[in-house]
Amino acid sequence: MRCLALDMQERFRPAICCFSDILEVARRMVEASKTLNIPLVVSEQYPKGLGKTVPELDVGHAALTFDKTKFSMLLPEVEAFLLERDIKQVVLFGIEAHVCVQQTTLDLLNKGIEVHVIADSTSSRSKMDRQFAFERLRQAGAVISTSESTLLQLVGDKDNEHFKAIQGLIMKSAPTSDLVPASETKRPECSN
Repeated sequence: MRCLALDMQERFRPAICCFSDILEVARRMVEASKTLNIPLVVSEQYPKGLGKTVPELDVGHAALTFDKTKFSMLLPEVEAFLLERDIKQVVLFGIEAHVCVQQTTLDLLNKGIEVHVIADSTSSRSKMDRQFAFERLRQAGAVISTSESTLLQLVGDKDNEHFKAIQGLIMKSAPTSDLVPASETKRPECSN
């Protein structure tokens, strides 16, 4: 499995719904990619105008970082990277859900690659675009999941040598990224 981080760039910060929340979760996913030795691929959409990847994300260990103007990140160099390593599954997160994430997911699915979109680390400028993107991607065959669920699936067992490190990343619950109303996150009936 590979992690693909899309366009987490400075100029998007003020425009994207719940940017600070998705950034926190993206930080966890990037750190997990390093811990689990899962190659990270990072794209930057037109960095001349939109800036570089935000400094809070330490992507120095990325196996591939590239600039793009196409909305999908499935450019020839990424496709070659995936083919050379016989990649059949990817974890995808970033912005914007209804543009770059959606087009990348659809392109990957068309190539027969299983895609897991991290909902709590993927957003758009509007909640509506985000919601309908997740719906469309689910209908197309992508797995829409949360960071915690995906990270625990990746380690698979508490006896995994990296479990403690991943547990440290998820010990504090991820922010809701406005996926559920705040009033529903701490209801007493949800504690069991």
